[in-house]
Amino acid sequence: MRYDIQKLDVSHIGQLIVLQQQVVAALEDPAILQPLDEEELRYILEGNGVMIGLFDVDKMIAFRALLEPPIDDEHLAYDISYPHVDKVIYQEISNVHPAYRGQNLQQQMATLIMEYVDTTKHTMMCATVMPFNIASLKDKFAQGMYVAALKLKYGGKLRYVFAKSLVEQEQWQQEDRIIDMAQTAEQQQALREGYLGVAMYQQLDKWYVVYQKRAAKN
Repeated sequence: MRYDIQKLDVSHIGQLIVLQQQVVAALEDPAILQPLDEEELRYILEGNGVMIGLFDVDKMIAFRALLEPPIDDEHLAYDISYPHVDKVIYQEISNVHPAYRGQNLQQQMATLIMEYVDTTKHTMMCATVMPFNIASLKDKFAQGMYVAALKLKYGGKLRYVFAKSLVEQEQWQQEDRIIDMAQTAEQQQALREGYLGVAMYQQLDKWYVVYQKRAAKN
């Protein structure tokens, strides 16, 4: 990689805020990205997660964050029925400066940041994504994450809840169910029946999610 990689600390908060503002300003629909405010950034950087940044000389051009969340009623472990609530880490925000897009930096950072995760401490990774936030959905599926829930979060906003075990490799049955991303109730029914969202694709002007069941462990 031709950019410098740094683990970030509280001294980078100003640069993080500016980069987020630049990213939001370039979006057609700013609603698809919820920037972190100074308090949230500080919470992660003061020991409740990890954040890495990419620098072009001394200019921050991208960053990615993982969060050790507080355990509260909104915790994603409850949404995916994962019993070890304290062992869940969240994949948080990921931003790339508009001028540096198209270089696969988001995916490269996803791989790099996992080097900082202690899998004896964290065994499950979760994230939430808004339906039709195609870039973020592609990012999650590319990392091997799967849709474990589709429900209202954060005061009534519809979100996919993604999950990925950090200690086990998932195996899937061959049979699948393909559902239009716009069909919320049908996807929720599939999830209730034990299907999980493992991929997505576009056909004409529609996006579809591929649902499969876990294969039985040997």
